[in-house]
Amino acid sequence: MKKLINAVEDVVKDSLVGVAAAHPDSITVDMENQVVLRADAPHRGKVGLVSGGGSGHEPLHSGYVGYGMLDAACCGQVFTSPVPDQMMAADKAVGGGAGILHIVKNYTGDVMNFDMAAEMSAAESGTRVESVLVADDVAVQDSLYTAGRRGVGLTVLMEKILGAGAEAGRNLDALLALGSRVNDGGRSYGVALTSCVVPAAGEPTFELADDEIELGIGIHGEPGRKRAKLGTAAEVAEELVEPILADLDFTGAPVIAMLNGMGGTPLLEQYLMWGEVSKVLSGKGVTVARTLVGNHITSLEMAGCSLTLLKADDDLLSLWDAPVNTPGLRWGC
Repeated sequence: MKKLINAVEDVVKDSLVGVAAAHPDSITVDMENQVVLRADAPHRGKVGLVSGGGSGHEPLHSGYVGYGMLDAACCGQVFTSPVPDQMMAADKAVGGGAGILHIVKNYTGDVMNFDMAAEMSAAESGTRVESVLVADDVAVQDSLYTAGRRGVGLTVLMEKILGAGAEAGRNLDALLALGSRVNDGGRSYGVALTSCVVPAAGEPTFELADDEIELGIGIHGEPGRKRAKLGTAAEVAEELVEPILADLDFTGAPVIAMLNGMGGTPLLEQYLMWGEVSKVLSGKGVTVARTLVGNHITSLEMAGCSLTLLKADDDLLSLWDAPVNTPGLRWGC
């Protein structure tokens, strides 16, 4: 294992020191609780958006704290859920009197800890705290880490769209309804060419032969639907698109699409893959209105990519286009 770290046990803490040093004008970091916060939080009268999860998926979630997205992100250890105390500290820091909304990926630890934190925050502060669950991975119905579908790439789109809604002054009930629409209309599927190496483990999570790929992987290296021989980019694109379109009809509406790198795939290959995926989608009658390509929800240094599609309308497209200014996404500002 070769990694640019000091000590395994300090990886997340040391990374957050760098995050704070890189973006002093827009964010602050509560080092004791390992929570990244908007520098200008709390905002009176605005719903506070809080998310988080295990580290190792950067820029998710800490890279999406800022104007037009999250107010706070709780950073757990690598691939490990943050604890309720972290979430409560985040809620307290960003509460502006209009309620708190947790955006939670469907992983058992995240769900359990955010539910516990919501109860305790509401009891302590008298503020209403609600949650939106992201469950978009069509690869498996249940997994080692979840009951139901895993929450993966759609989380990025959820944080952007709900962030824009909160910035525009939508209330908590409106944001809950918006989150439900996004979850109902979004699907994802991923492929791995290599495993990642969790620092504490020091070895790959799984082994793939030089000519093999894993289809339907999760963002922690969980096994997918099947193992197959590596084909051309065009063939892999077909494998990415087919399970998503088999699960939900994306014709007849504009679509927001994200081709996401898993951490170890260069942009040269990501854009090549998007070219192939876009051809497949066009051939199947899917109209892509907005496209995002890049490393947005990663799995350390895993090579591979994932595809996320979201059925949209004028409202969702407007929220997607709204200004955003975070370390990981920035436009219109």
